[in-house]
Amino acid sequence: MSLTTTPPPADLATDPTTDAATDTGSQHIRDKLRDAIVERRLAPGTKLSETDVGELFNVSRTLVRAALQALSYEGLVNVEKNRGAFVAHPSIDEARQIFATRRLIEPGVVRSAASHIGKDEIAELRRMLAAERQLTEQRGQPARRAEIKASGDFHLALADLSGNAILRRFMDELIARSSLVIALYGQSTVSSCGHNEHDEIVNALERGDIDTAARLMVHHIDHIEADLDLRVHKSTDLKAALEL
Repeated sequence: MSLTTTPPPADLATDPTTDAATDTGSQHIRDKLRDAIVERRLAPGTKLSETDVGELFNVSRTLVRAALQALSYEGLVNVEKNRGAFVAHPSIDEARQIFATRRLIEPGVVRSAASHIGKDEIAELRRMLAAERQLTEQRGQPARRAEIKASGDFHLALADLSGNAILRRFMDELIARSSLVIALYGQSTVSSCGHNEHDEIVNALERGDIDTAARLMVHHIDHIEADLDLRVHKSTDLKAALEL
């Protein structure tokens, strides 16, 4: 007795192109949401309804769910059971840990990048800084958001120059989470990054003074964190809070 297997209908068979399209669609949503979070167009604590996001992108909730899950792995979104997804709201302890990690990692990024930097790379970094400087001279929220992104892009460009793809992905997460912290706790425009300090780092790299470049990076990160209000504020009663 022979056994024959009937192939599944076409609509039930696994279609690699469909899987690829699903991955691409989810990635697109993830990238758009990520940009909005990093550029502070979506504030910490904002609810990200699967239905609302799906309607905006004209896609299924399945795609939205995959995108939100990917963002949760990066620490940019919190997914809470029976409540939904929210833009992450990092605590004061998390904020301190993020900058402590940057102080450990970014001097190494500078040293790794230094071994791959030549005249062309220095010229490209200076082009980025010139664009960043122009943004600091503009006014309004769109310019401010663009400046924040340009500041983070400088740090990521150094990670690119390191030639270490894993380090680059790690830095991507660190910079994104730093933007969330700055959105919550930043007190002035210097929180995004002082472009003068970026200039000093590039100058040191151009001179081949790697120790100074690494030291300047730590100072720069210290400066960003110093502008954050990371004090623990005690709760007070309503009357006192309203100064009545």
